[in-house]
Amino acid sequence: MQSRGVEARPRTIDVRLANEAWEALFRASTTIVRELKAGDVWEDLLENEYSVLYPLSTAPDGLRMTDLAGDVLITQPGLSRLIRRMEERGLVCREEDPDDGRASRIRLTEEGAAVQHRVGAAHARHVAAEMTSRLDREQLTELRDVCRRMLMTAPASVVADD
Repeated sequence: MQSRGVEARPRTIDVRLANEAWEALFRASTTIVRELKAGDVWEDLLENEYSVLYPLSTAPDGLRMTDLAGDVLITQPGLSRLIRRMEERGLVCREEDPDDGRASRIRLTEEGAAVQHRVGAAHARHVAAEMTSRLDREQLTELRDVCRRMLMTAPASVVADD
């Protein structure tokens, strides 16, 4: 006899498999992220600084702080301090938002764009080396597709933008 709302054995197997898959995904992701962070590609950038430079490199008109905060996954006060330090280093600048005079947009300076380009190219090569040392082309395609499927079915409120 089966309890109400509890399925028989196949559900138990699904729970175990789902948790094994999650654990494998989490451990693999954490390991690769650690390896990428340890790579000698970052010049004198901090991890959070690159996480600001990248989304700005794809936004020629700059980004509002609120939009940038969603990309970098740090608190608004932490982001404000980080932007101030990056301004002092000449990597970013603030400009008045043409759509809202009360707001400002953060943009890359020429120096910030150059640093992002150099570091981004080195990072992309490092990612490719790490991933292709573990997976062949077919496996990379399958991994990409599985991850995209997972993102497509996740609630929009929790999905990190590209």
